[in-house]
Amino acid sequence: MDDIAAEEDRLGIALRASQMYYLQDQTMEAIARELNMSRSSVSRLLSYARDKGLVEIRVHSPLDRRTRLERQIVDRFHTAAHVVPVPRLVTDVDRLEHVAMTAARLLPRFIDTNSTIGVAWGSTMTAVSRHLVARDLHNAVVVQMNGAGNTQTTGIDYASKILQRFGDAFGAQIQQLAVPAFFDHAATKEALWQERSIRRVLDLQERMDVALFSLGSPFSEVPSHVYIGGYLDEAEHRSLTNDGVVGDVATVFFRPDGTSDGITLNARASGPDLERLRRVPRRVCVVSGVQKLATVQGALAGNLITDLVLDEALAHALVRG
Repeated sequence: MDDIAAEEDRLGIALRASQMYYLQDQTMEAIARELNMSRSSVSRLLSYARDKGLVEIRVHSPLDRRTRLERQIVDRFHTAAHVVPVPRLVTDVDRLEHVAMTAARLLPRFIDTNSTIGVAWGSTMTAVSRHLVARDLHNAVVVQMNGAGNTQTTGIDYASKILQRFGDAFGAQIQQLAVPAFFDHAATKEALWQERSIRRVLDLQERMDVALFSLGSPFSEVPSHVYIGGYLDEAEHRSLTNDGVVGDVATVFFRPDGTSDGITLNARASGPDLERLRRVPRRVCVVSGVQKLATVQGALAGNLITDLVLDEALAHALVRG
């Protein structure tokens, strides 16, 4: 058993070094400092990883070689986990960048020709869009999952930059949802949702093969855009508190148990309701920072995620929780 455990440990360290080298573009010197070993030891680990099949053209971690953290998350939450090793002494902004870069490198695994890809907007999706790896897909469509307008801006420029990067990377057509993030009145949303121009985009959302999103959280050190960008007034913040909200997906809010029914603001939200989201075959969530633990737990409880890309500290907190 000791030999087996030692081999598993070596596989785990080799996978960690490979992710840092191939997915995060870190130098061998930086990896050696982080893992407290010599540069030559890192080089041997990378060779070992290739010999063991952990590395081909890209870093991969098949189910039979998952790190212990990833296996624990799979076993407990029935969600595929992709844990990103992040140096200990980094800012939350840098932590987000590490996770976003890895998510961008992993994304081509989840999409294919003729895919309809739903993309939410926000700080994390902006970071992911900057690191996308080009893959020309035939007949692919990228569709905006929720409106971005508020009383200060239409949000079109902000959201379109994110969508355009995805469209350029995948050779895909982009479809914007040019509406407010939150309507002033639920009746206005219901009426606009009947318009053929809007209905066309909503029908694309119904056919999404992949939904890519982060989790908005009122607790995050890197503030979620929806909570600081002029989208919510004081009364609406109080309403979320009263409804026990711990986070949102594409501006649709949920509680710690993953439920969303009866949350007042959801009636005016432009994002897909969570029952519709659950029908998307692949739901890829990219998230960083232990401050989002309660938010991730709520999303997992609500069965909103099939693939979770997260940093190592948050992963540890998740399995401990």
